[in-house]
Amino acid sequence: MTCTEEYKEHIEYTFNAFCRVVIYYAAINAWRDRDKRRQREISFEYLTEEKFYPFSTSDKYFIDPCEQYPVTICGQGVILTNGELAAALSSLPEKKREIIYLYFFRRYTQQEIGEIYGRCRSTAWHHIHSALQMLHEEMEVLLNEES
Repeated sequence: MTCTEEYKEHIEYTFNAFCRVVIYYAAINAWRDRDKRRQREISFEYLTEEKFYPFSTSDKYFIDPCEQYPVTICGQGVILTNGELAAALSSLPEKKREIIYLYFFRRYTQQEIGEIYGRCRSTAWHHIHSALQMLHEEMEVLLNEES
């Protein structure tokens, strides 16, 4: 079946009309999305006038970079620069310290840690997760004691 020149022209015009409609409604959606975003935005000036939030903070991370806290885990000496982290690690049970050491310091995979303890990978993940939760709780206790 051959297409006549008029039919080709009709298809071209139909396609152009379709494209114009799609672009028109895409533009409407873009404007609508932008207006919704503008309604939710709050200026920084409003926030500072309302609650007096400072624009900057000072970190305590680099107060004394030379201070080191040695911790022994799995018979290996680990030197930490955060005293609270060293104290929290020291207060954890031995097995939890070993798991954290193997996973974060020695970069063992969950599968390898599971093989060391004779467990599957998911159990190793559970032990890593619970060790991190205990470490987090110990850090919170230590930070609350400082305050």
